[in-house]
Amino acid sequence: MFYKPSDGHGLPHNPFNAIVTPRPIGWISTRGADGAENLAPYSFFNAVAYVPPQVIFASTGAKSDRAGTKDSVANIRETGVFCVNIVAEAMIDAMNQSSGGWPRETDEFDLAALQRAACETIPCSRVAGAPAALECQMSQIVQLAGAANYLVIGEVTGIHLRDDCLVDGIFEITRYNPVARLGYRDYTVVRDTFTLKRPDDG
Repeated sequence: MFYKPSDGHGLPHNPFNAIVTPRPIGWISTRGADGAENLAPYSFFNAVAYVPPQVIFASTGAKSDRAGTKDSVANIRETGVFCVNIVAEAMIDAMNQSSGGWPRETDEFDLAALQRAACETIPCSRVAGAPAALECQMSQIVQLAGAANYLVIGEVTGIHLRDDCLVDGIFEITRYNPVARLGYRDYTVVRDTFTLKRPDDG
């Protein structure tokens, strides 16, 4: 099968996001200029640079009460900061609860019964029990082609690691089993890992 996205795929469901999988989930916490807080998961998310450490996420929809975008991007525009919380297997239900298109005044920390903690380098809350959290200063918000598509780029200014996930100096993901997004409404959990050396490792 071959198709041009501009012509449509002719399938019951769009296969695009089932092709690029698995995708890590950035559980983005933000705070608006009015102090209201928001927490929402984004699967168009990744780390993109080491020095300085940088991450990206993309918001691809809009809410009627946010003038062409979603709460996360609107809050970041106002305050210039956000925090990426990593989703553990034990947090799947809370993550899903926070994914709804709730009114802007909804606090998803409360909605999902999540404990919050203050960030150290930015004025924002993070998910207290998350295995890791990346405090970020927004570098750019780039409007992409298409309605309501925005790419947010952030520089990581602080990193929280849960102590029980550190084993002999290594951040051990099998201690919390990260959740990743597949296509459609499907997800997966990382339980197994393997190591490969590069040919030039010596």
